[in-house]
Amino acid sequence: MAGRFAMLRGDGLGARVMRSSLLTVGGFGFSQVVRLASNLILTRLLFPEAFGLMSLVMVFLMALHQFSDVGAIPAILQSKRGDDRDFLDTAWTMQVLRGGGLWLVACALAWPMSRIYDAPELALMLPVAALTSVIDGFRPTAMVTANRHLMLGRVTLLDMFVQLSGVIAAVVLAWWWGSVWALVVSALVGSLVQVWLNTQFLPGPRNRFVWEEEARKELFSFGKWVLLATIAGFFYNQADKILMGKALPLDVFGVYNIGFFWASFPLMLGYMVTQKILIPIYRDTPPKESAENFARLRKMRVAVTALLLGCVGVFALGAVWLVQLLYDSRYEQAGAVAVVVACAQMPVLIVMTYDQAALAAGDSKRFFVLALSRAVLVWIGLLIGLEFAGLLGALIGQGLSYFAAYPVVVWLARRMGAWDGLHDLGFGLLALALASLALWVNWGAVSGLAG
Repeated sequence: MAGRFAMLRGDGLGARVMRSSLLTVGGFGFSQVVRLASNLILTRLLFPEAFGLMSLVMVFLMALHQFSDVGAIPAILQSKRGDDRDFLDTAWTMQVLRGGGLWLVACALAWPMSRIYDAPELALMLPVAALTSVIDGFRPTAMVTANRHLMLGRVTLLDMFVQLSGVIAAVVLAWWWGSVWALVVSALVGSLVQVWLNTQFLPGPRNRFVWEEEARKELFSFGKWVLLATIAGFFYNQADKILMGKALPLDVFGVYNIGFFWASFPLMLGYMVTQKILIPIYRDTPPKESAENFARLRKMRVAVTALLLGCVGVFALGAVWLVQLLYDSRYEQAGAVAVVVACAQMPVLIVMTYDQAALAAGDSKRFFVLALSRAVLVWIGLLIGLEFAGLLGALIGQGLSYFAAYPVVVWLARRMGAWDGLHDLGFGLLALALASLALWVNWGAVSGLAG
């Protein structure tokens, strides 16, 4: 035991990876407990349509953010100038200007979006909610610098305070207001608290407005493919919200989002671990460089995949029971939704540790190709599924699209020297067994989605 604690001390890469991994998982666990508690409270204070409306708002805001993302964060993480103050301040200046521009675009598109989705409330909700873009533009680059060096202790602690502030605001406003506006205003509160806390308590000089041409060229050169990749990533990650939000009634769409909330815990954990930790690891120990580096990454990959599949297996098996225990009858079908979504996500979790290899090597072009392929496949799967079998068909189509993207993942991973076929085969068989067991145990509820 003393030896294990000793491994956490020091400034070496291994010690920083272990500390950062533990902090990331611990912070994620805390945030999900808070998220779950707020979800249970808010579903009793608000109506299902409120969650459908807020989901549409969030999809719109994500579209704005990702359609204008020039990759400043991954650029700082992998750049040789990632600690240079002029480089960081130029990135921050671009971020501030982008936030203001996004708000103006949101104001211009609010009314058309309210007409497209036949939801008049969106005409006012979108401009107000988009103020988070303006606020987030002022987030200090010290947050990224801490991530770059895998020094995540203070960042994780501050993020916990941000989570609590947003949830407390949402619950108090929902109790007092009884309106979907409680969710909109609480998002603004969370953004304000995040910017203030991280500006005040993270080490390093405060950002200032700087426009260095050399830094701008590097950021845009790396970021042009990241921009295209994030646009494709938006259509990949939000395809279900875009298509189901249009095809399903708001109350059914709200129930879907509750089910997705449960099934998305492992996926969110995976994204957090890979984005915060893997770029520095791939940058400092490229798997192509030596067999030792590949073996080190294999150990990490097996540990991450085992954790994620174990988590998603628990949700797949127990989601129906959990939803029946914790929610009222209006949300009953959310349990079956969570089972199918959890099973569908298993192929994504198995290959999740490959994605960041290209970004760490500065190859944002191949990262874009992967993101585009996934987006095209998931849209095809969802459209065909919705057309022939409604909600259940959409969920099945989504899962099949994840599996169909595997050859492109292998192509990218092999180019980076990161592909591990033995890992994929072993965990693929485990995922098949878990999914089969979960569907068999919960078949009565799952088959009800076809009605």
